Amino acid sequence: MLTRTLALTTALIAAPLAAQADWEVDPTHAHIEFEVSHLGFSKTQGQFDQFDISVSGFDPENIEAVSVTATINAASVNTGHEPRDAHLNRADFLGTDDYPEITFASTSVSQTGDNTATITGDLTLLGETREVTFDAVMNAIGPNPFNPGQQIAGFTVSGEVNRADFGMGFGVPAIPAEIPVEINIELVNNG
Repeated sequence: MLTRTLALTTALIAAPLAAQADWEVDPTHAHIEFEVSHLGFSKTQGQFDQFDISVSGFDPENIEAVSVTATINAASVNTGHEPRDAHLNRADFLGTDDYPEITFASTSVSQTGDNTATITGDLTLLGETREVTFDAVMNAIGPNPFNPGQQIAGFTVSGEVNRADFGMGFGVPAIPAEIPVEINIELVNNG
């Protein structure tokens, strides 16, 4: 039902939206978070507080034309516990003195359903670049109910990053190598 509703909504408004090319990321509604198992006993959530995401070429009728780049301030990692965050900044994990940024640049986007796609690109972490693929869901697209002249498209992007592939092997396997990541983002178009 939700998929049909989103597809119908997209079909009804896609023509006027496609003509409007100035979609921008709303930084007040963007979030990058991750989750790590703590030795199998519990899960710790974290996020990056400082980042820049750019989306260009967004067209609801041709999602495969979109291009995505992101630059994350690695030192902005925040798990809500300062001593742990300080350790995450050291060479055991993010090594932020030597590698202050984490970057991503998409190389392809493939539509997989009415409101789903995969985003493949180059992720650079600890100075190593590897290809990764994330799943994207367009949650909704349409007018902002508080500002009908503004259009919003909202997405959830998720996947796993194998930190060991980038040389971050501290604690593996007690602390898993595979780290689930979720990015929530809204694009806005003011017409």
